[in-house]
Amino acid sequence: LSVQGREDIASFIQAFTGSHRFVLDYLVDEVLQHQPEHIRSFLLQTAILDRFCAPLCNAVTEREDGREMLDVLERSNLFLIPLDDKRQLYRYHHLFADVLQTHLMEVQPGRVAALHGRASGWYERNGLRSDAIRHALAAKDFLGAAGLIELAGPATEDGSIQPATWLGWVKKLPEELVRARPVLNVWYALILLGSGELETAESRFKDAERWLESADTTKVQQAAPSAEMVVVDQERFKSLPATIAVGRAYIAQTLGNIPDTVRYASRVLELTEADPFRHSQASMLLGMTYWASGDLQAAGRVFADYTMKLRIAGNIPDAISTSVVLADIRLALGQLHEAINTLEQLLQFVMDQGEPIPLDAADLHRELSKLHLEQGNLEAAAQHLQKSKELGEKAQLPVLRYRLCIDQARLKTAQGDLEGALALLDEAQCLYIRSPLPDFCPISAMKARIWVAQGGLTKAQGWVRERCLSVDAAPSYLSEFEHLTLARVLIAQYKSDRRTGSTQEALGLLDRLLKAAEEGGRMGSVIEILVLLALAHAARGNITPALASMGRALALAEPEGYLRLFVDEGLPMAALLQEAAKHGITPNYVRQLLAAFGKVEGRTSVPHILIEPLSERELEVLRLLRTDLNGPEIARELMVSLNTMRTHTKNIYTKLGVNNRQMAIRRAEELDLL
Repeated sequence: LSVQGREDIASFIQAFTGSHRFVLDYLVDEVLQHQPEHIRSFLLQTAILDRFCAPLCNAVTEREDGREMLDVLERSNLFLIPLDDKRQLYRYHHLFADVLQTHLMEVQPGRVAALHGRASGWYERNGLRSDAIRHALAAKDFLGAAGLIELAGPATEDGSIQPATWLGWVKKLPEELVRARPVLNVWYALILLGSGELETAESRFKDAERWLESADTTKVQQAAPSAEMVVVDQERFKSLPATIAVGRAYIAQTLGNIPDTVRYASRVLELTEADPFRHSQASMLLGMTYWASGDLQAAGRVFADYTMKLRIAGNIPDAISTSVVLADIRLALGQLHEAINTLEQLLQFVMDQGEPIPLDAADLHRELSKLHLEQGNLEAAAQHLQKSKELGEKAQLPVLRYRLCIDQARLKTAQGDLEGALALLDEAQCLYIRSPLPDFCPISAMKARIWVAQGGLTKAQGWVRERCLSVDAAPSYLSEFEHLTLARVLIAQYKSDRRTGSTQEALGLLDRLLKAAEEGGRMGSVIEILVLLALAHAARGNITPALASMGRALALAEPEGYLRLFVDEGLPMAALLQEAAKHGITPNYVRQLLAAFGKVEGRTSVPHILIEPLSERELEVLRLLRTDLNGPEIARELMVSLNTMRTHTKNIYTKLGVNNRQMAIRRAEELDLL
């Protein structure tokens, strides 16, 4: 044969030129047709397998010479590639496999389904359910496939089968067959919830309930579909009422309907005392209602307990999900170190289990990126994001895609690439999927914050109108992020038009939010609110209350190592930190924060920055102060009264932090104002 004796089969095949059809014809004519009948038959029958061992070959070919045939093929160099050192598992070269499959369909198309059916049976007997399902579907054995897919449902919860894979299988089944199987239909609904398809999931829950309502009079079948119900997994059938209640609690929490969440979750607790997994799911959803309502202490206890139970049970994928929630709760409580420790300990535990790393760890890396970013560790944040992206592409977790875009946007913001951040947030909006996790940080509000930082006040004000936000709204934790964004817009508005009403509104709103956050023990929120209070006071030139708020924020933030919370506020915050340094407020921490500003600006230190910028008129006076003109002469030059000129001069001295003309000129030169 043309390829026998060659060591470089792959290179030989790639050296062919011409059409693919030519290659196929060549291999059929020059390789396949030259084989003895028993070898040719073996090759064609095993062509449907993407990998194989001797017992599998025996099952598919219905012969007993699988081991001998594999040895012959390997000695003959017939495109056989060993997949392990013991030479137990093999596959055909991809091109040769294509040739065999094409030829099989041409000469023996009627045998293909039977071959897949035998393969499916062997895989099922040997506990390899995913492969059994794949071949059952290829054989068009939808009855057998449906039973196997139903039994594979629990594997989507322990992470051994990806939900996207399971969903791909069930969508290949005839719809009437799925609807006759309540257990299968409920699994279908649960996985649709993860994709945000709430209405479709609810429809399937209702279909399954119809069978439950008539279960006393309906004979349960184990095989062929008919007008009667078919159940393969009897244990799961018994727990369907609880499973459906869990699904409905999930839907209610996703829609923000706390009373229905509590009602359905409580129903689960009544039904499933003997089912710890469903019991824990219901407890988790109740914990989310605590979280959404701002009772973070209660929510933290629920999620800490649930996470520990999941780890003990070996359910690492769900333990990762609940740990991420727990980290977010601890961040809101101001426990940044504890949040990081929680996730790093779980990540180490996951890594200690060895390969393969659970794909759900993508969310673990994503959350760690966010936390390290808050502490100013951009390198660690970028590394975790990259790892999250790599795992996420394999995991195909729908919710992860938009969350990853959000955290990439946060990193872009920290790197000073605001346009890049906005582009990622636009992408996140397109990918957004509803879930039971409360949407504390709406993407639109994140965009509004960037617009404020860019000076895009008009866009930010448009967002306020679109969201119908009001400073008079009652404080709630669920809307806190939006109201803090509103406060930023009001402060920016004051800087733009100098109308005191906007800062007075901002201060009133922030005072109410501060009271609510303090009462809820949400120290993370308290720090951010104090930062904004300081900026609002500083914008009005009220340094004393600004430093009072600033001092308290710094004292709370220093032990936890917060950094981006301050640096993301830009140059007005740098100016406040300089004032704090002058007054000896948390000096070491303030130096660290100012150094971070220097890195953002690409400098080794931060220049002096004005808390309140000079007006155009004040800049004009300042330039004249640099000349030899005296006070009355400057007044005549500006065509104003001497008293007006003196008022401008006093304002300049105050804003520059000086008390005479020469110091004002020197400070103005340092700030490049002249």
